[in-house]
Amino acid sequence: MNAPAPPPSPYSSAIGKSNAESHTLSVLVDNEPGVLARVVGMFSGRGFNIESLTVAEVAHETHLSRITIATSGTPEVIEQVRHQLERLVPVHSVTDLTLAVRAIERELAMVKVRGKGENRVEALRLAEAFRAKVIDATTESFIFELTGAPRKIDDFVELMRPLGLVEVSRTASPPSRAGRADLGTKDGRHERRGGSFHQGPIGGLLRRRDRGDHHDHGAGSESAGQ
Repeated sequence: MNAPAPPPSPYSSAIGKSNAESHTLSVLVDNEPGVLARVVGMFSGRGFNIESLTVAEVAHETHLSRITIATSGTPEVIEQVRHQLERLVPVHSVTDLTLAVRAIERELAMVKVRGKGENRVEALRLAEAFRAKVIDATTESFIFELTGAPRKIDDFVELMRPLGLVEVSRTASPPSRAGRADLGTKDGRHERRGGSFHQGPIGGLLRRRDRGDHHDHGAGSESAGQ
């Protein structure tokens, strides 16, 4: 007996691909078991793509968490995603931060680069220009810590590729509204605590040791996960 065919993806048409836009959605939900699975399941079940996702508790007393999701699609697809999220019982509100007047996005990345001689010197020079911090070093490699807008992280990673890029671990970029506007919670108070699903070939940890001498330049190579 043949299995039922999966639903067509909203990204499959040529028109959908050409008009795709990146959007960041802020979803206020109950902080209880299974909520994240239901939200992610809604995306996978309807063929929507998640490019990055972060989740953190924002109101301890009222047990609320905020899920920040980066996705892409046509305006119609994004609107459909928003409406589908609003239908889920644990969801209190859905805000499209891309449509906000002023939203600030920041991302954390750890970038491992291996090289000697001129490549090593050039990597350090570029890191200084990008205000990246060396958090681990051996005679053969560095691990840089860098924060900033996603485009800044992308530019730094591309510059490191010809110099010996080995690994990249990135958080997603939970935004916040600038000025007096805020994302808010039901009781009007806000907290932000780390908790993100990383992007990259490995986990939130980068391997620290290579062959050769090792020296630690501050905090360990760690990132929060949930």
